[in-house]
Amino acid sequence: MKKIGRLHVITDATVQKRFSHIDIAKFAIKGGADTIQYREKHATTKEMIKTAGTIRDICKSRGITFIVNDRVDIAMAVEADGVHLGQDDFPISLARKILGDDFIIGGSASSFEELKRCMDEGADYIGFGSVFPTSSKPDAGPEQGVDMLKEVVKMSTIPIVAIGGINESNLRDVLLTGVHGIAVISAVCCKDDPELATKELLRIMKIHQNKESYRIKI
Repeated sequence: MKKIGRLHVITDATVQKRFSHIDIAKFAIKGGADTIQYREKHATTKEMIKTAGTIRDICKSRGITFIVNDRVDIAMAVEADGVHLGQDDFPISLARKILGDDFIIGGSASSFEELKRCMDEGADYIGFGSVFPTSSKPDAGPEQGVDMLKEVVKMSTIPIVAIGGINESNLRDVLLTGVHGIAVISAVCCKDDPELATKELLRIMKIHQNKESYRIKI
């Protein structure tokens, strides 16, 4: 069974320079993240394989899902658990043919049309956003808001992972839409204590989950 995590921390060494991708991965895992996404736009392929391989080993030893953003070749080379593909990246349908049915493939969407396309092409989950304004991803597009996110959750037949400007102050609003999970960059990477920041996000998620469980029981 594919393990689609609920708290995805995306590593980034561009929006901040204090911590490496490996540092962020270690901090996030200690903080309770169940999925690490490696996102790198500027390194060479050889450098990416080395870094991704190290993070893969760390994740594997702790039972954490490891996903590579954008690069099918890197994901294959290091035997990652999955790959996340944007609208202009490697086609999801072709990636599925190459990687097989057991590989996790996530797709990015910012509209109902893109959502449907990702589902039709065989994505296992959708990273939908940007929910709020964000400077972490220049290509994130305009904010979609929680109202649209709620409609997307209703429409989707696969898990929705919300992304874009999500932090401890607005996380509750995001969770109320019924999303499967969240993906964050700045809310962890740009904090003085990434481990503590991850713990705080997880704490809020657990409180929401407990409230929902109680509501359903009564």
